[in-house]
Amino acid sequence: MSLTSLPLVEISGAPRERGRQYGEQARERIERALTYYAEAFAHSSGLSWEQVVERATRWVEPSRAFAPELVEEMEGIAEGAGVGFLDVLALNARGEIIYDTTFSSMEPDGCTSFALMSEASGDGHVYAGQNWDWRDGVRGTLMVLRVVQPGKPTVIMHVEAGQVGRQGANSAGIALNANGLGGRFDDAVGVPQTLIRRRVLDSDNLNSALEALTKSRAHIASNALVTHREGFAIDLETTPGAVGWMYPTDGQLVHGNHYQAFVPAQLAATYRPTSTDSLFRVPRAEGGLRTVRQSSGTDEARKRIRAAMSDHLGYPESLCTHPDETQPAVKRWATLLSSCVDLTTGDYLIAAGTPCDHEYERVPWNLYDGPHGEVTP
Repeated sequence: MSLTSLPLVEISGAPRERGRQYGEQARERIERALTYYAEAFAHSSGLSWEQVVERATRWVEPSRAFAPELVEEMEGIAEGAGVGFLDVLALNARGEIIYDTTFSSMEPDGCTSFALMSEASGDGHVYAGQNWDWRDGVRGTLMVLRVVQPGKPTVIMHVEAGQVGRQGANSAGIALNANGLGGRFDDAVGVPQTLIRRRVLDSDNLNSALEALTKSRAHIASNALVTHREGFAIDLETTPGAVGWMYPTDGQLVHGNHYQAFVPAQLAATYRPTSTDSLFRVPRAEGGLRTVRQSSGTDEARKRIRAAMSDHLGYPESLCTHPDETQPAVKRWATLLSSCVDLTTGDYLIAAGTPCDHEYERVPWNLYDGPHGEVTP
């Protein structure tokens, strides 16, 4: 199965078996991911991939202590793809490796995330989504993954091949959209974001999802926008120290790649946003998404969401980001895809590229074709 240019991969069963299925189906894309990151880290730090993998060993024990079942899944991915376990771990900890003090700096993920409650959507539905901005060179590694796992909600995610978590939603009606914030505060080794995000999406109730973010000791700072189908959203700016939070205003919540709820004490005296364009992407998304409440029905609401996320102020580093041809190919950024999940109907929509020239397509799995979580009586 495929969604335009994105393969659809479905896995099920126990953790290691799920991983083997994943690795076998995504073998080619995992190899592309390894090739790209070998080049990217060599360009930014001068280190070989073997040296990168050697440094990835520091995340083995924190990962196993936090989510042993996901480490098993990664071991299965490695077996199915015919690569080393540490190769797969490095793909899952690539954001953490970027901020390791032994490496030169690479920029954090971009992204502009949104949540629309029923009063802001025009059709009375609850929506969650984002533009996922990252290196254009990983475009050929992207895939949509459906995870059927005994005793837990079914999860649909869009990920880089080899990763066990990133952004998505589950059959309990919980959506997660995430944004890089950049940086770390000390030399302590924390949990990789891919595992924390998967733990959120494995949750069958809102409290468990939020505890995955507030009770874990992350290695780096990252933003998480959590939306629930019953019309609730909260944005958590998580750091290795404190956590900040914010709620929707007039039924709408948008977050980019700078601190919007608070600035951690460790950064306050010298804080500067890592992504300058985030300072205008956020208000532009807010303005465009405010028009969605004027929609007369679901088709129009989704068209207005796509139009809002296609904004080009500041082009090419705009809300809808396009590669800057003046930059080396390995450093070019782009909106890799735009997602829009209708938590009311269970439709999971993806524009497989920049939303300005890619329509939202519905993934052929409904979000609620799986175990449901809490339902208010």
